[in-house]
Parts: sequence; C-alpha cells; structure tokens
Amino acid sequence: MPKFLHTADWQMGRAFSRFETEDGAALVEARFEAIEKLARLANEHQCDAVLVAGDVFDAQTVSDRTIRRVFNATREFTGPWVMLPGNHDAALVESVWTRAERLGAVPGNVQLALEPGVITLEAEGLAILCAPLTQRNTYSDLTETFSNTETPESLCRVGLAHGSVQGLLPEEIDSTNPILPNRAETARLDYLALGDWHGTKQIDERTWYSGTPEPERFRNNGAGYALIVNLPEPGAVPEVTAVETARYQWHQWRETLTVESDLDQLLDRLRALPEPSVVDLRLEGSVTLAGEEKLVNALSVAEARFRSIQCDRSELQLAPTDDDIAALKADGYVGEVIEQLRTRQQDDNAEAARDALAILAGLLKDRKQEASE
Repeated sequence: MPKFLHTADWQMGRAFSRFETEDGAALVEARFEAIEKLARLANEHQCDAVLVAGDVFDAQTVSDRTIRRVFNATREFTGPWVMLPGNHDAALVESVWTRAERLGAVPGNVQLALEPGVITLEAEGLAILCAPLTQRNTYSDLTETFSNTETPESLCRVGLAHGSVQGLLPEEIDSTNPILPNRAETARLDYLALGDWHGTKQIDERTWYSGTPEPERFRNNGAGYALIVNLPEPGAVPEVTAVETARYQWHQWRETLTVESDLDQLLDRLRALPEPSVVDLRLEGSVTLAGEEKLVNALSVAEARFRSIQCDRSELQLAPTDDDIAALKADGYVGEVIEQLRTRQQDDNAEAARDALAILAGLLKDRKQEASE
C-alpha cells in the first residue's frame, strides 16, 4: 500500500521586492520552512516517498546558498525524494540542477528526474513515470510517452509532470506545456502528480495539482497545501488528502466605501484576520474626516499585527461633513480652503488634493487639542 506526499511549485529563490525589506525576507524564509514542514508531514503520515512536480527553483540563476539550503531543508525525511524540473528550472544542458550536482548539494536519497523515463522505487511499491521539461516551454505533450512505457505489474504507476491540462485551467497559467486531460486513463496511471497551477486542484479521481506549499501571490486558488496520496493497490482509486502547509495567508481586497457602515464592516473583517496575514487593500469611494481618522488608526494597528499590509487610498476621497467642519472650527477662510480641496478631488490632482485635505484636517485637530490643553 504505497503512500506518498505530492508537492510542487516551491519557487525557491523568488524575490518579494514589492514588500518592505523585513517583510520580503520573512516571506522568503517561510518558503524554506515550508520544505521542512513537508519533510515532517511525510514522517507524520508515514509516507514512503515525496514527489515534487516541478519548479523547485524560481530561476536558473538562484544563488549557491539557496541551492544548498533547499536540499538541507529536506533532511528530516530520509526516505526517497523525486524532484522534477519544471518550466522555471528546466533541465537544460547547464542548469540549476547541474550546478547542484557539482556543488555536491544533492543528498543520496534525492533523485533528480532530469531525463524522461521511469524511476523505480521497488521497496516503496512505486514506478514513477517522469516527464521533465528540458526547455522552458514546449508545445507537445511530454506525458504522451507514458502510454507506451511499461512498468512492473506489481508496482503502482505514478506519473510526474509539470504543465497545463488542456481546456480545464485558466488562460493565465504560467506554462504553455500541454497535458492531455485524460492522460491518467490513457497511460493506465494509478495517479498523475502535476505541478504548474499554484493551487490545489483535482482534475479527475487520479489526476491532481498539489499547488504551492506556501502562497506567494494574491490569488484565491487554494494555495498552501500538500497532498497525501494513498494507493491501496495497483489499479485502485487513490485516496487523496489535502494537508495545510502555509504559514502566511494572502488576502487582496477591493472595497468601495459609501456609507459609514461600509468602513465599520471593513475594519471588522480586518480585525478577524489571523496575525500571519499578508494583506493588500485598494479603497475607493469616500470617507468622512472622522472615518479617515478611524481608518488610519486601524491601519496603524494592522501594520504592527500582520506580516504585511499595503493600502492604496488614492481613489478614496475625503468628504468632510458639516459636523466634521464644525468640530474643527474651520470657519471663514479655512472653511473655504476645505471646500476647495474637497472639490478638487474630482480633477486630475485628486490625490494631491486629498492628501492636502487630510494634512489640513490633522493640523486643525492638533491646534484644537493644544487650545483645549
């Protein structure tokens, strides 16, 4: 009864330059921790092997240190690992894989599927049919050879490939490498382990994408899992269980604020998120000066609580109410300036007018506070 862990799309060496330096470094480190967690899960679930369906590395040019750290992170699971090159780390004549071999970084229990063929794990009851990418993009189905590949009848036939199942995935999938939708059937596979789609996705009862173990983008596609696959016997339907691996949750919200309750609901949702969150907000609509103050305070709290939060308020207008203006004692000329800035939020300098209005409101509030003291 072979049991293995299916994972893919580690993208090691990926940079997170859009984030603050500290946050980007933490997100990079989380990906190494994800590999360590995969090794622990393989032990906890008594897996016979770990299969990695491509894109272990994000690019051919990753540092030697990254290469060494990736293989070091696998050490806790001493059973066999089978790693397949994907489109980001294709098995070129000179590649990240050949560098790893020259460095002596590849442990003895890690097998690199650098050429098409079968990796036989007889003790584990598995025959792994491998379709590595030897260039970044191909326009033929590399899994076609599986149908003509013979394996011992006593072993379960498991396909390992990286690409796009035709007609079943969104157009924006990373790879152009096609895979026949019913390849598991035509090749008599007990299971087809796929990579390239970064979320966990079932294609049919024998064909799955594991997704990336640690999310790295704002896409709600079920990232952050690995699959535990149990094969009762050759020919039997596999038992597949998704196990969570992610440290950070990524959330991207696009919100339009119209009334006060919209802001309150947004902040309630924000407070309900767990601390290991990466949040990207884009706000539109309008908010009162009192609402702006509430929002700024909430974002300040969130910055200290979450791994990262970024908020684009360039399309969010300040709309001071009569009560806002009265509370600031902004009468006479100052009141006229506030009204002009409120109006100018409709033209080409909307963001500058909004920022000026927020600064003026803050100065008036500080002056009022000093006067009361």
